[in-house]
Amino acid sequence: MSHDHDHEHGQRKYEEYAYVLDYTPRGKSATVRGREGVIVQAIGEERLTLLELLGVQNSTFEVGERLYIGREGRNKIMSVLGRLDYNDVSQSAKNELPSIAEKVVLANEKRFIDYINMSQPITPRIHALELIPGIGKTYMMTIIKEREKKKFESFLDLQNRVGLRDPAKLVAKRIIEEIMGQARMNLFVRK
Repeated sequence: MSHDHDHEHGQRKYEEYAYVLDYTPRGKSATVRGREGVIVQAIGEERLTLLELLGVQNSTFEVGERLYIGREGRNKIMSVLGRLDYNDVSQSAKNELPSIAEKVVLANEKRFIDYINMSQPITPRIHALELIPGIGKTYMMTIIKEREKKKFESFLDLQNRVGLRDPAKLVAKRIIEEIMGQARMNLFVRK
């Protein structure tokens, strides 16, 4: 019952999918003492947090692969071991993060376009849009003016109408700043 209740408010407590950043066929868990096996470092699709997963023995993983980690019917993942801090992930995972964060953003384009269509000022002096790298006052004004005429339908639409290059990359950049703990507030990453 409580699970459905969470669902209505868009506050799913459990990730359904995650994208592989790095994995070690014979690794030691960073979150569960004494746990060893196939250790996968990943980023959750919904909450965009870093996760440590325990893979099924002899499964193969690819960096960037989207894995089902929900509660029913997982096939390559035995369990979600816990949340990782940015400092806990491998150098390789850190190197992969920019391109994989962008992959997640592109795979969930509607969610991020909705954000750009709906976002509001945070304080009288700063708008949520300005917290996305590369969007300064000028772009912000143009975005607001354009979305009032007609909501944006895609990143391409946004790029064409506003002149903002590679919006998905900019959103991904913001996500990484939040993951690294460099942001004063989180727009996308949910603890």
